[in-house]
Amino acid sequence: MQLRRVVVTGLGAMTPLGNSVEEYWNNLLSGISGAKEITRFDHSKFKTHFACEVKGYNAEDHFERKEARKLDLYTQFALVAADAAIIDSGLDLESIDKDKAGVILGVGIGGLQTFFNECVNFAEGDGTPRFNPFFIPKMIADIASGHISIKQGFRGPNYTAVSACASSTHALIDSFNLIRLGKANIFISGGAEAAVTQAGVGGFNAMHALSVRNDSPATASRPFDLDRDGFVLGEGSGMLILEELDHAQKRGANIYAEIVGSGMSADAYHITAPHPEGLGAKNVMISALEEFGEGMEKVGYINVHGTSTSLGDISETKAILEVFGEHAYNLNISSTKSMTGHLLGAAGAIESIACIMAINHGKIPPTINHFTDDPNLDPKLNYTFNTAQDKEVYAALSNTFGFGGHNASVIFKKFTE
Repeated sequence: MQLRRVVVTGLGAMTPLGNSVEEYWNNLLSGISGAKEITRFDHSKFKTHFACEVKGYNAEDHFERKEARKLDLYTQFALVAADAAIIDSGLDLESIDKDKAGVILGVGIGGLQTFFNECVNFAEGDGTPRFNPFFIPKMIADIASGHISIKQGFRGPNYTAVSACASSTHALIDSFNLIRLGKANIFISGGAEAAVTQAGVGGFNAMHALSVRNDSPATASRPFDLDRDGFVLGEGSGMLILEELDHAQKRGANIYAEIVGSGMSADAYHITAPHPEGLGAKNVMISALEEFGEGMEKVGYINVHGTSTSLGDISETKAILEVFGEHAYNLNISSTKSMTGHLLGAAGAIESIACIMAINHGKIPPTINHFTDDPNLDPKLNYTFNTAQDKEVYAALSNTFGFGGHNASVIFKKFTE
């Protein structure tokens, strides 16, 4: 069976660095941190007082007030980013076969604020179960993809991948494979998350996973720095339009990149800690490179998982060195989480957009907040510390790893006929 080629024809983003792809990309290149004091709730009793919130967002700019009340914030982010991606793609929604158009999203948690609010309201009440009738359909992790499908009338495959921080990369891989197999021509794919909540911050604080650098939020996310003390929680959404090549070319679409490799693996080691030797990370990159098939030397950039935790940064570095060997020293590596924070289930989508923009613009976004070298890391690797670098990129790889030992990697390359 001849597998079909899959290209990216549209991009949309709602991020802590901007509410459009252009603003997000320009702020990445400028090395701007999205971390600030939390505005959404009283954080004074929490260990961490800051996060990477989406800024300048007003629900009523996008939804009727009555409609917005029925949508958790993560679903709002998803719908806004999906609309932007569709507009960017130039799709004529009246002329496409909607039975061959689908939606697959990645969501790590879903409507966490909705769940929290309903439980608190019940606990503070008189014991009578007065739950909002929209509680369940507003909270569940699959509902954003359902809303997008309903709004656009896409009747093809429609579901949500849930694999913690690897979720949206798994969603992209599923969309890629279903188009290759002829099950669909178009997918809206990506991820969304809105976990900057009391439960989100409190839960991750209890695990000692979040940075507590409250005196300097902007420098708190420090991937690969000796003094890192945990990740910074982020939120938002990234959406990509994936399309079968012939379908895209027949309508004269702008093609950003081709998706050419994917890998999925499990650490089978621990519920939250990565394998110390990076075994799962190694396997998933090998799988993606084998599917790519053009040789690891064609890969010029890796957007790493790079959460700013010691175990994760070290194990991922070990995996890169083992997989790429001497070519590892020719790579640019960067963690854009140093600027966006960690968007959990949406991380893979916005980081894939960063890879695609790097291919299109010949620029590598930096890993900011590097102050002190970590002796456990290889000093010869180019982590693109603190300043963006110019580089022609033919192919770029994005890594995402999630609690539970879930690993996913995807490779994009410059489109050529």
